[in-house]
Amino acid sequence: MPTQAMIEKFADLAVNVGANVQKDQMVVVRASVEVKDLARAITKKAYEAGASRVQVNWGDDYVSRYAYDYQTKESLAAVPQWQVDKARESIDENAAFISITSPIPGLNQGVDSTKIQTASQARMKKMSFVQNHMMGNRTQWSIIGAPNKEWAQKVFPGKEKTDAVEALWDAILHASRVREDNDPIEEWRAHNERLSYYTNILNTYQFSALHFKNSLGTDITIELVDNHVWAGGDETTTHGVVFNPNIPTEEAFTMPYKTGVNGTVVATKPLNYQGNLIEDFWLRFENGEVVDYDAKKEKESLKNLIEYDEGSRYLGEIALISHDSPISNTGILFLNTLFDENASCHMALGRAYPMNVEGGTEMSREQLDALGANYSMAHSDFMFGSEDLNIEGITKDGQTVQIFKNGSFVI
Repeated sequence: MPTQAMIEKFADLAVNVGANVQKDQMVVVRASVEVKDLARAITKKAYEAGASRVQVNWGDDYVSRYAYDYQTKESLAAVPQWQVDKARESIDENAAFISITSPIPGLNQGVDSTKIQTASQARMKKMSFVQNHMMGNRTQWSIIGAPNKEWAQKVFPGKEKTDAVEALWDAILHASRVREDNDPIEEWRAHNERLSYYTNILNTYQFSALHFKNSLGTDITIELVDNHVWAGGDETTTHGVVFNPNIPTEEAFTMPYKTGVNGTVVATKPLNYQGNLIEDFWLRFENGEVVDYDAKKEKESLKNLIEYDEGSRYLGEIALISHDSPISNTGILFLNTLFDENASCHMALGRAYPMNVEGGTEMSREQLDALGANYSMAHSDFMFGSEDLNIEGITKDGQTVQIFKNGSFVI
């Protein structure tokens, strides 16, 4: 465990840079029981920042596993109304949300995948208003990570449990720009400015499409919606509050045109989806839709993701990250999307972020659909960047511009 001072420093970053909690604002903290010390520190820092009320929603992956093992599908599909009402109250009070991710990769191996899918879909249908609110940037939300023993030993299998946890703590704090001798808030201000350098260049070009190719088999062209917006680092709510959704983050991302994706993409890192690790997989797209796929491990889980709903067969995000970047250079495979997606170019199956098109946060779903934005209850990032990835931007008049060469920005 890091010192209490370091935990409080990390909590301060989550509250004041991640969620940027405002005076008299309600705060909802989502945390596993595995990370109670950090959740407590965040609660205290949120009150010190002026929060009117802090509500901690605890979770336990083992309890969830027991539910999948012993409940019927009918029981898993029944979402209690009190849970819906509790979520609605948070939205109505314009709460800020801070989530601490601490997964146990592979915990759900052997579970009937249709049970997991049934429970997830039922909850998403009942709680879609939460996703709409947050993905539309109608309030601040932020995700950070913290270790547990099982996750740490998956990342560092050669270490004893205590040593593995220490190593994962060190890696997470380093990736999050929290050190004993620095001011992480000031460092994040400078980091956000660096990320805006690339997003400004990409926004100026307004490419009609991007072409990705590497030696692993990725060869794919992704059209972009008209008037797309590249974003990265901090974002701004519809109420004008600046926040950082992901700590850490290294990406510049935007919105693909739903039916404008053609070619094959090969994943370069495993994807932890619904508690199962999907490994060595690829997808082939035609006119935006996944028409073929395979995986060496957990193909059934990949199938469940693709078939989650109609929109999960299409892309909602494309993100660029140099292979030569801080998280990538650690050489650590975190087995957690929050970290691994920031070490590699990635794309997301499922819903697009409205903020990735001009005026999108003020548009109706029908207006976004007309622009080519994808809609889904799913949004799952997977990584495909490599050290030899080349990316060309195709301009509206058909010219090509080199964006990446040998895995990193050259634009």
